Amino acid sequence: MVNDVDDAPWLTMLGWGESGTAGLTPASRDALKDADVVFGARRHLRLLPPLAAEVREWPVPFADGLPLLLAERGRRVVMLVSGDPFWFGAGTTLVRHLEAGEWQALPSPSTFSLAASRLGWSLEGCVCLGLHAKPLTRIRPYLHRGRRLLVLLRNGDPVNELAGLLVHYGFGTTRLHVLEALGGDGERYRSVQAEAALPDDITHPVAVGLEVAGDGPSLPLTPGLPDEWFEHDGQITKQVVRAMTLAALAPAPGERLWDIGTGSGSIAIEWLLAHPDNRALAFESNSERAQRARRNARLLGVDWLEVMEGNAPGVLSDAPLPDAVFIGGGLSEALLEALWHRLPAGVRIVANAVTLESEALLAHWQQVAGGELLRLELAAAAPIGTRRGWQASYPIVQWRVTR
Repeated sequence: MVNDVDDAPWLTMLGWGESGTAGLTPASRDALKDADVVFGARRHLRLLPPLAAEVREWPVPFADGLPLLLAERGRRVVMLVSGDPFWFGAGTTLVRHLEAGEWQALPSPSTFSLAASRLGWSLEGCVCLGLHAKPLTRIRPYLHRGRRLLVLLRNGDPVNELAGLLVHYGFGTTRLHVLEALGGDGERYRSVQAEAALPDDITHPVAVGLEVAGDGPSLPLTPGLPDEWFEHDGQITKQVVRAMTLAALAPAPGERLWDIGTGSGSIAIEWLLAHPDNRALAFESNSERAQRARRNARLLGVDWLEVMEGNAPGVLSDAPLPDAVFIGGGLSEALLEALWHRLPAGVRIVANAVTLESEALLAHWQQVAGGELLRLELAAAAPIGTRRGWQASYPIVQWRVTR
């Protein structure tokens, strides 16, 4: 049977849970009954009743199924997806390959909703993380005492790994609420502290509710992390200057940063910590420092920092254009010329200089291109014999300009 795509969407993303058809709305039941083809993961298909439609298992990895799905244009196709297709679901990936009129979504309660209902937690008060296919270290920025998190995990092994991370970070007294097969006949709920022995029979699908507790340090929510949070060899934008630099860069959700001469990666990492949708490219000519920046990003929960090794401006040539640029190392006339010619209007640029030569360069460019030139002078109290005095740091000259 052929469906006229001009009259109705040919694809229905149907929210599916452990209750099978029992949890469906009438509209979802009709879509399933009228389908020519039904796609779904193996664990979804096992709950299907007998259907007139062709039933096909979605392959692993997920991307391998996209050509098979798109080849069915013109037929009535249902794809079974977990819960709400657009709440850490497959819908976001699928619509990149479809026109607006080709699809409709019929969601069911998400695993997050089911977990919050089971635990009696307000969903809007929880941090919701889908880590079933992502590094578990991404939980690090959210570990604050008293906070509640709902985390989707692949199976029992990641639950044990998560518990180990919590103990490592100093949050071993965190209460883990392990929720399996929510909404189905096999639903199970068990609660245990992270530092205790976990059950060895945790099965997929699994969600974990965390009530964060312990003596571990929490990541501050304001720019300017203490320097000790970063592994570095001295090549780091120090805390106070970093806070002022990030204020000048003004990260907004969804923006991309170029961090040129990244050193320890501190500026790029704090840019990413500002919002989970942010992106950053860090450029570093020294391989050892580049590796160190990657380690810092992973340990602080922003593993999607991309570090490119090479000398600027050459290494910038194929990089996607940024919304903001920070120059912390490698400042030169050639670099500024290259940036000015390549960057579109509206890109924010912040450059820090410490030597007389680089100060003079920024003074020249500020005179030619405008912007704001600041001199940042810091001093800290230090012993002088039996008394104390001010010990000055090298002054920083900072240029802030919008291309």
